Amino acid sequence: MAGFQISSIQLHRVNVPLNKPFKTHLQTVSYRESIIVEMKDSDGLTGLGECVAFSSPWYTEETVQSCWDAMVDWLIPAINGQEITHPEELQQYFGQLKGNNMAKAALDQATWDLFAKTEKRPLWKVIDGVRDKIDAGVVVTWSSEEELERKTADASKRGYKRIKIKIDATSNATFIASIIKKFPEILFFADANGAFSNEGLNKLQLFDQIGLTLIEQPFKEDEWTQHVEASKLLSTPISLDESLRNYQDVENMIDRKAGSIVTLKPGRVGGLTESLRIHEFCKTNNIPIWLGGMIEFGVSKAHNLALATLPAVTLPGDFSESNHFWDEDLIQPPIIHKDGMIELSELAGIGYELNHEVLKKYCIEKYNSLKA
Repeated sequence: MAGFQISSIQLHRVNVPLNKPFKTHLQTVSYRESIIVEMKDSDGLTGLGECVAFSSPWYTEETVQSCWDAMVDWLIPAINGQEITHPEELQQYFGQLKGNNMAKAALDQATWDLFAKTEKRPLWKVIDGVRDKIDAGVVVTWSSEEELERKTADASKRGYKRIKIKIDATSNATFIASIIKKFPEILFFADANGAFSNEGLNKLQLFDQIGLTLIEQPFKEDEWTQHVEASKLLSTPISLDESLRNYQDVENMIDRKAGSIVTLKPGRVGGLTESLRIHEFCKTNNIPIWLGGMIEFGVSKAHNLALATLPAVTLPGDFSESNHFWDEDLIQPPIIHKDGMIELSELAGIGYELNHEVLKKYCIEKYNSLKA
């Protein structure tokens, strides 16, 4: 295991318009601000990472600005110039900085991509993935029943294997049940994003036994007692998302029986290294995993695709095509699916490169450790 030496790290802060607004009860996202990481080694290879924090702290405490500051002021100086034999070694350099998981995850991703490239193997093979194709899944937001039916029909026509719909207490459970019945070839996940915190179990029960594969995060992230009660009462499995910020939270979910499925978002838990720990725990304890999305660009999605090849990832994740959110993704080639399946690349690393023309178009700030 030869490893590599980090010679420089570049950050590209971008702000890209979505091709249509992404609306939930928490927020409407029309522009996606993010940070793309390029980590170079002394041989000229480049590893890519992406920070999935949002511009304001509506989803997590971290923001694009806080992640930028954490990387520029502390994390990058701690690892720049270091000899890395394995990406797990980053933890020893990051240990002095508490939290900041999304900032750490962006650098962790870049290190894994670079490591796989030095190994001259696809990332999904480096982490012992067991499948070379992944089910495509799409997230559908809707403000009317007509819109939900139209978008579901479109997703079905395009071959998606799974649809995740956003729900809250005002959603019509009877209508959703009719949509599920109308499209039996598709798995339906319902994502509440904590919307039932002030509604209680009675409202949530309306969505039980209507054909959903799972209900994701019905209560807020720290409302463990409510999730325990819901898991006991409902026959539909509960999948926790925002509640799972690290390995310990996953252990807590299983110990307390607050949920039975893990929504894994590598960008939130600190990156691929922590995600692999979570995966090993879930595999040992027969806990299903699926990969959640963050309205992210192709860099983060490519890393998630590699994780989705692991054996405990048994449910379709948020894997839509590059043109679902963007007129122009930041990677090339674009992520596409055929017959509802996304094929994993055989190229070294994540299998995708930056589209520098598009990146330059939307870049609003840069940082280069060589000039720091």
